[in-house]
Amino acid sequence: MRALICGAGIAGLALANRLHHHGWEVHLVDHAPGPRSQGYMIDFFGPGFEALTAMGLQPQLRESASPVNEFRYIDGRGRKTVSVDYALFSKALDGEIASIMRPALERMLRQSLADEIDLRHHTTIDRIDDDKAVLSDGTALEADLIVGADGVHSRVRSLVFGGERDYLRYLGMHTSAFTFTDPEAFEQVRGRFVLTETLNRQMGFYGLDDDRVAVFAVHRAPDPPLPGDPRETLRHTYAGMGDLAERALTHCPPPDQVYYDQVAQIDMPRWCDGRVTLIGDAAHAVSLVAGQGASLGVAGAYVLAERLHRSSSVPEAVTDYERRWRPVATDVQMAARDRVTEWFLPTSSAKLLLRRWGFRAIRLPGLDRLLAGLLLPKNHRTVAELSA
Repeated sequence: MRALICGAGIAGLALANRLHHHGWEVHLVDHAPGPRSQGYMIDFFGPGFEALTAMGLQPQLRESASPVNEFRYIDGRGRKTVSVDYALFSKALDGEIASIMRPALERMLRQSLADEIDLRHHTTIDRIDDDKAVLSDGTALEADLIVGADGVHSRVRSLVFGGERDYLRYLGMHTSAFTFTDPEAFEQVRGRFVLTETLNRQMGFYGLDDDRVAVFAVHRAPDPPLPGDPRETLRHTYAGMGDLAERALTHCPPPDQVYYDQVAQIDMPRWCDGRVTLIGDAAHAVSLVAGQGASLGVAGAYVLAERLHRSSSVPEAVTDYERRWRPVATDVQMAARDRVTEWFLPTSSAKLLLRRWGFRAIRLPGLDRLLAGLLLPKNHRTVAELSA
């Protein structure tokens, strides 16, 4: 059996790994000229952690992870307002959590691929016909399975299911990520997540290595269109937020080294059409504020691969995958829209104080199970149960 996967990000790489494990011939294409260097620090837990463990990759995940000891909010003067020991999150999830830069997770998954997997960058799918896909490099490839793992702005989705505007739900925010080098800023954030406690906009910081600091930023924006020069927008939007923010804005790299996009979800009535299916953000982007996109991307890829291995046909497998996986993704999307957005980016001082008290309450004995319930999807079934 032959699979063509469009998108060499987290979901596509995980699927390529697992399909090859089950004996498939795998072709993987990505429009980018090479691996992406931009991305957030993420907390990787839940279904994705279970899937990587089942794939035998938990040791590599632990090795690629970054040490985090504390989760901290600061005010405009750099003073600590809330501090949470990161061990509380680990305890709530029975240790099944890893803090890792998104590019590092992609690199780990890329290194897990067998040499036989055909990986082509600077290549995408131009056309999908009845019996083959035509690639942008002119190759015509027959495939039993075609998968769109190519993110929120999916090429495969546009070819098979229709334009982005039909499925994209804009959540009223823009987000950005970049890294910069500053020894003094690095010392302030080493070993911890540091976030500004601000209304309608927020910057977060984490110390990497060699005095480098990873930054993410998110702010409310009523209009979806992206700016022509993200660096100027960042400098204007996040001015006056304290020393760390000013250092980040001063050292903000050129636009081609800055990730900048809408905060949005993908909401589709179906993900599958015969031998074509979507996974990860292409099918069900949950958004930055949900915080589980990478985990759901890996786990969904694993469930799809296992159903393909166990089913009698590709159409049966992809339909079964959607039936099993959609409730999990939908729960995370709904939680982000209904509860998480205001918690993540408060719009009033009262809501900001409520969040502060909530984090302080987490430290009370016996609340770790409640925390686990808040972090995991409501329809939380194990990956093994979803795949069987």
